[in-house]
Amino acid sequence: MASVSSANPILTPPSLTSPSPLSSSKKSSLSFLNASASTTPFPSLSHSHSHSRIRSHQPLFVTNVLKTVESADISVSKGRDLDHVGCKPTILVSEKLGEAGIELLRSFGDVECLYDLSPEQLCSKISQFDALIVRSGTKVTRQVFEAAKGQLKVVGRAGVGIDNVDLQAATEFGCLVVNAPTANTIAAAEHAIALLASMARNVAQSDASMKSGKWQRNKYVGVSLVGKTLAVMGFGKVGSEVARRAKGLGMHVIAHDPYAPADRARAIGVDLVSFDEAISTAEFISLHMPLTSTTSKIFNDENFAKMKKGVRIINVARGGVIDEDALVRALDSGVVAQAALDVFTEEPPPKDSKLLQIENVTLTPHLGASTKEAQEGVAVEIAEAVVGALRGELSATAVNAPMVPAEVLSELAPYVMLSEKLGRLAVQLVAGGSGIKSVKVVYRSARDPDDLDTRLLRAMITKGIIEPISSSFINLVNADFTAKQKGLRISEERMVVDSSPEYPIDSIQVQISNVGSKFASAVSESGNINIEGRVKYGIPHLTRVGSFSVDVSLEGNLILCRQVDQPGMIGQVGNILGEHNCNVSFMSVGRTVKRTKAIMAIGVDEEPDKGTLKKIGEVSAIEEFVFLKL
Repeated sequence: MASVSSANPILTPPSLTSPSPLSSSKKSSLSFLNASASTTPFPSLSHSHSHSRIRSHQPLFVTNVLKTVESADISVSKGRDLDHVGCKPTILVSEKLGEAGIELLRSFGDVECLYDLSPEQLCSKISQFDALIVRSGTKVTRQVFEAAKGQLKVVGRAGVGIDNVDLQAATEFGCLVVNAPTANTIAAAEHAIALLASMARNVAQSDASMKSGKWQRNKYVGVSLVGKTLAVMGFGKVGSEVARRAKGLGMHVIAHDPYAPADRARAIGVDLVSFDEAISTAEFISLHMPLTSTTSKIFNDENFAKMKKGVRIINVARGGVIDEDALVRALDSGVVAQAALDVFTEEPPPKDSKLLQIENVTLTPHLGASTKEAQEGVAVEIAEAVVGALRGELSATAVNAPMVPAEVLSELAPYVMLSEKLGRLAVQLVAGGSGIKSVKVVYRSARDPDDLDTRLLRAMITKGIIEPISSSFINLVNADFTAKQKGLRISEERMVVDSSPEYPIDSIQVQISNVGSKFASAVSESGNINIEGRVKYGIPHLTRVGSFSVDVSLEGNLILCRQVDQPGMIGQVGNILGEHNCNVSFMSVGRTVKRTKAIMAIGVDEEPDKGTLKKIGEVSAIEEFVFLKL
């Protein structure tokens, strides 16, 4: 019987996120992953009418490439050439922005700075503006986009996170969203180090004590940083800068991030490790991961229990990655000795928050980017992005809207979801701790390779691989840029096959090399994880896993089992699922040789619980299995 273990790190493929697809092998323990799939609806679009919707050559903003062009009336923005119609664009700045950025905006358009607007005031004014620039305090909700009545062309977020912008609504209303991800990197890293040092030496507490008239030298004895292990959770721009500075303080630094290039980490003396190893061996933990569905409250009771007693935690990333109630319990029990927090689940935190009442918690009011230099840098970066967008230029910081000719979108529409689904499936098959560095995509088509525009499909495969375990928002504009940033190399091969040239693609194959697999049967003879799919009647299908042919509609949830090819297997597994009220949508069996090995693919409407999956793993003829959310 396979044992069950839970692993829920932050940014890694499969076994490093929480909760998880379940995989089992008779030779290995079970692990769990939840890589959330896109929930955007995708109406059926069959081959017979997949490229007959729009014949206009008007370029459009592909604000949601998962929608068919049937809904293009709400997702196409023809825009207006403001210079030619003799008027400047109007730009609303709703939160304080550095003067250099304001001046840049004024050189291009009419700028109005209105701070501290209530949601109602913002909605009442927004239809007067072509662009809106916000920081973290303004909530750009669906109501804002509805009130804009199609006038709002661009939302600029002066900073990295876009938690306060409703991206889905922006997409539906044809509004481009851009951010400023680089200018505040050093400021955030410096603030993390400031919190690290002040927490270790009780600076805030001893300052407050002295100002109350006390002299308590013995009470505020600190700890040294030299020789201590710091775990940097998320080794992107800010995390790597924190690591550099911590190394300068004499700390031993480890990091967790599947996309961090190993050579970059080695160059500054940092060891890349798994999530569990990082949190269980460190004396200090500094958080720099994004807030996604898989990282929300990832620092919870279960993971606090894995840490060394007396660990110290710094968070200048996103408040939601910590379960604040669990942190209070960990502080009360002594598992966490101290915490230094710059971000909170709710900002500002409620006045009755227990975190405000605990002396060994150091708090700052979201000051990570609050230096004069960073404020000016962010202001200029976001102003340049907004001005460029209003001019119709494409930006690598665009998070939701590439531009694609209508006829290309129309023809490739049914293959767009196939591409993302294959990417999402592939990343879930990668074993925990295996950083994805190289992906090869093979397109089989009857058309001449020069006539096949695969940029959008490559972008969607990149989206499927990266988005479930990252804060990045992938589109045609930034896909290659983001992949390169994360050390992910995606190569393409176009193969001409004997099929109908009426359809642009016969099949798409995704190969991931130099990684371990949670499901050994997904590994081909070449040693790569290998999956293949095609579009059938407008629906994405999985047609090959490793060396096994299958026929699986890529909808809902999927269980893949490698089994001994013998009678009764479908019935056994079906009965287990039925007994636990888990509805089966389809079953398919593929095999290489009769009565040897086979792969059974089972579609289920509901997500089976751990007990149900464990029972499937206990069936003697099943050698391994994996549960995937598509």
